[in-house]
Amino acid sequence: MTESSAVTALRSLSPQALSARRAEVRVLVLTGLGLNCEVETAEAFRLTGASPELVPLLDLLDDPSRLSAFHILVFPGGFAFGDHLGAGFVFANRIRWRIYDELVHFVDRGGLALGICNGFQTMVRLGILPGFDGDYRTPRATLAPNDRLGYWDCWVRLAVDPSSPCVWTRGLTGLELPSRHGEGKFLAADETVAQRLAAGRQIPLRYADAEDRPTQSWPDNPNGSADAIAGICDPSGRVFGLMPHPDAYLYPFQHPQWSRRRYTGGVAKEGGGLAIFRNGVDTAVATL
Repeated sequence: MTESSAVTALRSLSPQALSARRAEVRVLVLTGLGLNCEVETAEAFRLTGASPELVPLLDLLDDPSRLSAFHILVFPGGFAFGDHLGAGFVFANRIRWRIYDELVHFVDRGGLALGICNGFQTMVRLGILPGFDGDYRTPRATLAPNDRLGYWDCWVRLAVDPSSPCVWTRGLTGLELPSRHGEGKFLAADETVAQRLAAGRQIPLRYADAEDRPTQSWPDNPNGSADAIAGICDPSGRVFGLMPHPDAYLYPFQHPQWSRRRYTGGVAKEGGGLAIFRNGVDTAVATL
């Protein structure tokens, strides 16, 4: 049975059985040292029925073996170490020199990893993404300052590639999420990297215009990322990073049009970002 069919079979279980299985999924959400979105991120996993745990980075650095007890590792958003030397730069170096072997082993054994905003920047600087040919140590891209310099806070539309191997976006057709960053322009190291990302369908999310078409135009594309890249995954689809914040859209009333939609019948039962977390949890359950 493939991973995709296993997830489909999982959702045919009774609500009670599915809830029990999801509760077995342990999620390590890093915290401390300037990260500031860990509570919302942990809440997202709790809402899906998983079992998240906030773990300070310094505690994990002191005891890397703790990672082996978890199924999902999350690099949340924030401003690790103040981003004074570049977004995610110091955070990535602390990991690289202290727990890199354990981190790569975690991914190699089938663990899932998610990076949001500052977490995505950190994963790219580490080389965990794009993870070509099972190489999670070689950086091949970066997140550079936005074309229009400065921190930009807005909601964006996202087009989803249904053919991407990304397990986190499986079944999604489009998203609206908050985006808030000053260094979100995705830059591949060279044209070969850009071509491999596109050919491998490792770009599950692209910034889109009002007609859901990938775009380079500001403000729909808030940073000028080439190919409208808003997030990438590794070839397995289990490791995923994105700049917009699914953790900031867990409830329908968080959408800026929520009040208007109440009167037009367009209010969803949950925030659009929650589906990303549920997909990750169900993938982990399918591999327990």
